[in-house]
Amino acid sequence: MTDSSPFYITTPIYYVNDKPHVGHCYTTLVADAVARFMRAAGRDVFFLTGTDEHAEKVVTSAAERSLTPIQWADRNAAEFQKAFAFLQCSNDDFIRTTEDRHTQRVRDYIQQLLDSDDIYLGEYEGWYDPSQEEYLTETTAREHDYKSPVTGRELIKRTEKNYFFRLSKYQDRLRKHIEQHPECVQPEARRNEVLGRLREPLQDVPVSRGSGDASGSSGASGGGGTSGGSGGASGGGWGILMPGDESHRVYVWIDALFNYLSTVDTPERQRYWPAQVHLIAKDILWFHAVIWPCMLMALGKPLPATVYSHSFWIREGRKMSKSLGNFLDLPTIEAYCRPFADGGFGIDAFRWYLLTQGPLGATDADFAHDKFVEVYNADLANGIGNAASRVSNMIAKYFEGLCPVAQGVSDVDAALGKTAQSCVERAFERATLTHADPASGFRAGVDISNAVDEYIALTAPFKLAKDPANMQTVGTILYQCAEALRIAAILMSPAMPSAMADLLGRLGQDAPDDKGRFAEPLEELCKWGRLQAGTRIVKGEALFPRWDADRPVPTP
Repeated sequence: MTDSSPFYITTPIYYVNDKPHVGHCYTTLVADAVARFMRAAGRDVFFLTGTDEHAEKVVTSAAERSLTPIQWADRNAAEFQKAFAFLQCSNDDFIRTTEDRHTQRVRDYIQQLLDSDDIYLGEYEGWYDPSQEEYLTETTAREHDYKSPVTGRELIKRTEKNYFFRLSKYQDRLRKHIEQHPECVQPEARRNEVLGRLREPLQDVPVSRGSGDASGSSGASGGGGTSGGSGGASGGGWGILMPGDESHRVYVWIDALFNYLSTVDTPERQRYWPAQVHLIAKDILWFHAVIWPCMLMALGKPLPATVYSHSFWIREGRKMSKSLGNFLDLPTIEAYCRPFADGGFGIDAFRWYLLTQGPLGATDADFAHDKFVEVYNADLANGIGNAASRVSNMIAKYFEGLCPVAQGVSDVDAALGKTAQSCVERAFERATLTHADPASGFRAGVDISNAVDEYIALTAPFKLAKDPANMQTVGTILYQCAEALRIAAILMSPAMPSAMADLLGRLGQDAPDDKGRFAEPLEELCKWGRLQAGTRIVKGEALFPRWDADRPVPTP
């Protein structure tokens, strides 16, 4: 029976201080593919992404451009929305932390924690990383020679009177939860990292900063001009005011974490909590796997099922950095996504490379052009694309473009169907991101198309067709091939929605809607034998033309 229960998946909300690059796009694409698969499977999906806007750096960057913080935030938030729409991401909402719907609920959550004494006023002295806007422990600061572990910039010693969250109060409870529910932090290497740190005593964490710390320009126009919002005429500064103490503002990271709850904490959306998956990068694991679940415990809320923390992209074997000028930025991404005729690989091919070659495990992944070409040709041009062309060409040539009947199915013929069903089971098993190798779930469809090529090589229908007496056998072979490709296209549609909609159309099948939903649940659609004999099969142009070595690298 199809599972129609709610499935809530989130990306991090991205710092609005710059334009999107491949890291932002990757995380959002993985979440999109999972959301599309779950919708196709019949789940009630809510997919959230957005922007984190109350960072101190937003104030300084805006001032450098003679803009107010909200003007700068508006400009860059629009760039993220544009990028995700370009890549065909199917997010159901885009939250901005400067929106009243977020800021008002954050104040409510903070007030609840104040009332329960889980937040208290105290004094803090510690090492602050201004480049990441976070405090580091003395141990971490010393290990990195008092420089940022992320950017290498000098740390600052700060003494502040802040409000603190009693993180230490929930340490033992969290450790036991993770040990009893190992799927709650994935992959395994990340879970072990968290458990290792939880063996040391936790310090309480600051949840506020003085409201004058980043006052900057106070003219916040739109998106949070209330006394509890993001500044403006009512309070100056930038950030959400602490309830009951307007000399403090909520620390940006605490504010940001609440977005996952604030967006669905409404009567019409409350069924989505708790989230099934928080998808993040490894640099923000501590906030999501420790601080966030402890705050939820304090609020009496159920915890997310899984925090999945992937690794980073490098480029051509080197770490990406602004100083090296090798960031895979949006103009370069757009160049790779141009249609093949215009010198690019197409959006679907770009999505495929990121989803199947990306750093979902514990190690970083390389965005290398030569590897991109290799994967494109192997999986798409010579893989699903070539198999689709061979099968449709033979059906056109031998059966006037109509799907033949399968008769007298042999063990060899039946083996293809069994392979397809095995791939379907694997895709279902790994789509929730609780498995150690989720990328293999994305690859299930191309594994079916590779099995089609092997089956054609084994049965040689093009040779059998030379004798009219063999046409029944040829028809059976080509039916098996077409049916396998139908299932492959369905499984690959979350990764490559446009190209697979095209292939399904050529096979006489309905494509999913723009959110990835089919008219029937995936479980039914992927059953063997759904393709009807007599269905019109269309040849069409090559889905993925082969990329030759002499074609230039796509550039903006």
